[in-house]
Amino acid sequence: MTTTTARYGSWPSPVSAALAAAHDGRPEYLGTVGDELWWTAPRPAEGGRRALVRRRADGTEESLLPPPWNVRSRVIEYGGQPWAAVARPAGGPLAVFCHFPDQRLYAYEPDAAPGAEPRPLTPVSDVGGGLRWVDPVIHPDRDEVWCVLEEFTGPAPTDVRRVLAAVPLDGSAAEDRGAVRELADERHRFVTGPRLSPDGRRAAWIAWDHPRMPWDGTEVLLAEVTPEGTFGAVRTVAGGTAESIPQAEWDAAGRLLFVSDRTGWWNLYRAEVAADGSLAAPEALCPRAEEFGGPLWKIGLRWFTPLENGLIAVVHGRGTTTLGILDPERRALVDAAGPRTEWAAALAAHGTRVVGVAAGPHSAYELVELDTRTGRSRVVGAAHTDAVDPAHLPEPRVRTFTGPGGREIHAQVYPPRHPRYGGPEDELPPYVIWAHGGPTGHAPLVLDLEIAYFTSRGIGVAEVNYGGSTGYGREYRDRLREQWGVVDVEDCAAVAAALAAEGTADPVRLAVRGGSAGGWTTAASLVSTDVYACGTIIYPILDLRGWATDETHDFESQYLHGLIGPLDQVPARYKERSPIEHVDRVTAPFLLLQGLDDVICPPAQAERFLARAAGRGVPHAYLAFEGEGHGFRRADTMVRALEAELALYARVFGVERTDVPDLDYRT
Repeated sequence: MTTTTARYGSWPSPVSAALAAAHDGRPEYLGTVGDELWWTAPRPAEGGRRALVRRRADGTEESLLPPPWNVRSRVIEYGGQPWAAVARPAGGPLAVFCHFPDQRLYAYEPDAAPGAEPRPLTPVSDVGGGLRWVDPVIHPDRDEVWCVLEEFTGPAPTDVRRVLAAVPLDGSAAEDRGAVRELADERHRFVTGPRLSPDGRRAAWIAWDHPRMPWDGTEVLLAEVTPEGTFGAVRTVAGGTAESIPQAEWDAAGRLLFVSDRTGWWNLYRAEVAADGSLAAPEALCPRAEEFGGPLWKIGLRWFTPLENGLIAVVHGRGTTTLGILDPERRALVDAAGPRTEWAAALAAHGTRVVGVAAGPHSAYELVELDTRTGRSRVVGAAHTDAVDPAHLPEPRVRTFTGPGGREIHAQVYPPRHPRYGGPEDELPPYVIWAHGGPTGHAPLVLDLEIAYFTSRGIGVAEVNYGGSTGYGREYRDRLREQWGVVDVEDCAAVAAALAAEGTADPVRLAVRGGSAGGWTTAASLVSTDVYACGTIIYPILDLRGWATDETHDFESQYLHGLIGPLDQVPARYKERSPIEHVDRVTAPFLLLQGLDDVICPPAQAERFLARAAGRGVPHAYLAFEGEGHGFRRADTMVRALEAELALYARVFGVERTDVPDLDYRT
């Protein structure tokens, strides 16, 4: 095939912004309902809602609820498990789900009379953010749903309480808050949903308090469940202020399974529960310098699930993850074969089969079923199909770079790739450094059409798992403690400089971009380094003092206590690190993208930043999107944002493109 030589960044590509937007998102919150598999799926073209999808035993799929039903919780704003369902011998399954617009719980019987609508189970409150629900469990012996209740008690985002609650299935609480039973006292700020022991006599859940985040320290709580469905005395049986436990479950024998990072790595443990509710010394089931868990950003994530035959399905790895089947008696772990490099914290078991959500460098997230008897796997939902010729998709290179002080920096590098175009011999390609969100998170090694959008046009991408990222143990994660805005910025700059020094990237055509915490890193990079020619700042944190007081939601309202330090002890650090205090140092053009409904990183911060940038002579553009919150979900928004980002790079990198609208720059 003849290759056409053209400037990097100018190549034509079939990977359009519309195509990337259509494939955004992934399946989440899967579960088995009898012989069926259910999950939630993104619908970018339907206003960004989450649909509840059902796969019947014969393999046919259907969306259970039409638009505008949106199965998604807002508890801690990031949400969590939004539905539960049980199979019934007659009448078909019964589902309970949270509807995003009003956050009420609804009951739904999809096999009831045609046209039957979901019926509300919980009331609406006009106090603050109202009443919200997450991580529901339909009690097997009581006509109730047990779940987490988040109740706002005032107008401020921190005027909130969270408790375990029981909601009647008969609808008596739909107009009466008093019909909701609270199962445990309000002793902790944050809780996950209850997990009932096989005999129904005990409940276990996870809790933590400010200023800790769940990856800093959590506790496992245990309570006896009386025949009347109330909780006895609640006791802490595992965890603490410096031990993170993101998941706890029961095995079939009534033993407690939980993931803990007590050794510096999230590993899986098992413990007997005595008659008095105390816990025997936990035993490590597979001690390794690997992660068998992760950060609890959403309530109800599952990195492991017990099977009925005593085996345990686990998601584990270091940097990348795989699905393994653990025999806890033999301490033997066998991994599933295949090319997938990322398994989400979403597992469900049915008999000897386990289903997870997985992706790889050449495939998007799919529902993959593993038969533990045969070791064979198959795709059972959301099957990946190549939207374009795979020759237009990037080939990642997993790299480890050296940062300040000789520290390791993990990254994935995606060089430009096109089957029919190449760059001039005397030209190096431009590169964009991607800083992931969190910051306690990581960039997975998976196919991302947003990356392909740039690489297929001749612009390289490097995703940096900077110090503070998950997947590499607690020591790596703790590199960012009180160093946010320093270590993340240095690590991204070190990767950019290394790519330039080795002749991979053009040193004068480097950019940086990121959303949320990645938006912070981008802005902090533009005010503190001269590495980048431009930057794309997406729904960022820009003003630390504002974010630490009343400009974000409750869950992260004290996150900076660990990332920066206590505000009352280091107030000068908050000012020195905040990009908004140093707008005068910005010399590179930038694009700022913001959702106007964002309550996590509110538009007020972006607008103050822009006001200070005005009149300084630095070209910049601002796009604000109505109806978008933290993380863009609508197809039209994602198309406009992606094309705007390309327009910025085309202008700054000096390449001509006629396929994207130019930006309205301010100076």
